[in-house]
Amino acid sequence: MKKLDSKRDYEVGMVCAILCALLWGALPIYWKSLQPIDSFLIMFYRLALSCVVLFIPGLFIYKWEGIIKPLKKKGSMKYFVLAGLIISTNWGLYIAMVNSGRIVQTSIGYYVEPLIVCIFGIIFFNEKLNRFKLIAILLAAIGVSIMILSYGQLPFLALTLAVTFGVYAAIKKKLQAPALLSLFYETVFLFPFVVAIILYIELTGRGAFATAEPYKIGLLFLSGFFTALPLTLFALAANRISLIALGITEYLSPTMGLIIGIFLYNEPFDIYQFIGFIFIWIGLSVFTAGGIIERRRELTEAKGNVNDTE
Repeated sequence: MKKLDSKRDYEVGMVCAILCALLWGALPIYWKSLQPIDSFLIMFYRLALSCVVLFIPGLFIYKWEGIIKPLKKKGSMKYFVLAGLIISTNWGLYIAMVNSGRIVQTSIGYYVEPLIVCIFGIIFFNEKLNRFKLIAILLAAIGVSIMILSYGQLPFLALTLAVTFGVYAAIKKKLQAPALLSLFYETVFLFPFVVAIILYIELTGRGAFATAEPYKIGLLFLSGFFTALPLTLFALAANRISLIALGITEYLSPTMGLIIGIFLYNEPFDIYQFIGFIFIWIGLSVFTAGGIIERRRELTEAKGNVNDTE
């Protein structure tokens, strides 16, 4: 019975992971549909509405005691505020890039992001740099270097996306809070300031109600839902499948973004960018293969230790 439950959990986890990746991958179409609303105003609405939407399942799942518990950890509040500032910067930049015709660049950022997280893990959490990680980082660096030669400049916005999310991930690792509650705290402390900014912009005639059609305002009010839903799916998947399997499925998102940018919105994509992406893709393949090999080795060693004790 336990094996059946385990298999069922894995299947549910994979479905949740793939749905999450597909939703995140399709989001550029949603953000594009909100134009001409200002990108950073969209981000403010997204942050405020996410706070409200996340509170409801958070209360249902964790109750009041569970919601309050992470705040009792010493120094946690300042890290939640910092994480909120960083993720809101990441969101704002991402939406601005999508709405200014840089969806392909966002894909660069989110392909490089797992490797940035890996580098931060080595620097700040004393994680081991094995040959797979080193090769992956070097290949990604070559890919980005080719893109620099192609652009004639550093893809600064794409790398800023990757670095801000990497810093955010490092803070989350330090806090070790449940995904839903963590994002709720990251938004709730900024909520009063964000609502004040939204009201000021709307009341001065520069907001969504003054610039957008009614159906677009309706779509804007779904931004909290479109933030909370994939996050919930991600949390459900993380509890049921390995982080390696989860990481592999998440490569679907930037791949979809790349396809959407090139084929739906006709963004420029030359041979040099393609070659750069090939190096990044190979690097991610090496990174993923290394993670799978390491995981299998750990399981084999753990099994051997169990047999020795018996």
